[in-house]
Amino acid sequence: MTATQQRSFLARYSVLFSLVVFVAAALLLPWVGAGPISLSRVLQHQAPDYEILLQLRVSRTLLALVAGGALSLAGTLFQAMLRDALATPYTLGISAGASLGAVAVIAVGWETFFGIPVTWIGALAGAFGVLILVIGGAFRQRQISAFSLLLTGIAINSICAAFILIVGGTVGIARSFSITRWLIGSIDATSYTSLAALAVIVFLASGLILLQARSWNLLAVGERWAASRGVRVGSLLAQGYILGSILVAGAIALTGPIGFVGLIVPHLVRSRISPDHRLLMPCSFLLGGTLLALCDALGRIIMPPSELPAGAVLALIGGPYLVWVIRQRTPVEEI
Repeated sequence: MTATQQRSFLARYSVLFSLVVFVAAALLLPWVGAGPISLSRVLQHQAPDYEILLQLRVSRTLLALVAGGALSLAGTLFQAMLRDALATPYTLGISAGASLGAVAVIAVGWETFFGIPVTWIGALAGAFGVLILVIGGAFRQRQISAFSLLLTGIAINSICAAFILIVGGTVGIARSFSITRWLIGSIDATSYTSLAALAVIVFLASGLILLQARSWNLLAVGERWAASRGVRVGSLLAQGYILGSILVAGAIALTGPIGFVGLIVPHLVRSRISPDHRLLMPCSFLLGGTLLALCDALGRIIMPPSELPAGAVLALIGGPYLVWVIRQRTPVEEI
């Protein structure tokens, strides 16, 4: 089979293959951990196997699948908007805003608000505060452009990073450790209520993004090209930034800022399967979730009984991969 035939075959069955891998990860990865779990004991609802599987590992795996998919799809979206294959879910400042919001509430010492972890509230507040600032700052004569989005996002990133350093340097050791741990990014067990709320938000936002797949194809070529084919570029950019921000904010509110998944997966899918966003976006969502869930499972077994955060495992994979791409002299082209 030639390379062209192989690529055509992968493109034809890419979504189905990605879905099978996604479902397989959901079924198999909860069984991976530092200690074995007995299937017979789980079926009989015997402790501690039943509680470990249902209350800890299943929720962690599902959270990783949903959050990883959201971050990967957001990365694909922002790469199309900015026409830059190195754009990530954090390029436009949303992650920095969420991190600043979470760091602020950790520094104050709040833990829960009506049973909801305050870090989630702080992260969401910070993310949507940045969303408003970037959208407002990017408008010029009631128009919005990818260039103004990028510059405003870079500026917001720098400001938020500076405030995070200031806050981290003024708190005690215990809270400083909590801030550092949150900033690494990790997958922890969460309530199924929170998980369901995140899943609903992510799937609704993802559905709206996928409905515009043809427009993202046109925009990836250029704003003038898209406009000449009837795309309302300013409206599409604003819609994409808002929906992408919702995906990023929802994911990192529960996991912390996890990098690389929104860069690695879209790049691999684009180069190995298809640059067509009708295939690229759903495959990136499914494979991005699988990758993050796999990194979380690896973190549970690499150094037992300790656990490595999924964000650290992913960075150990993503960093060398990016260096390998550069050393292979693979051209990093604008989309």
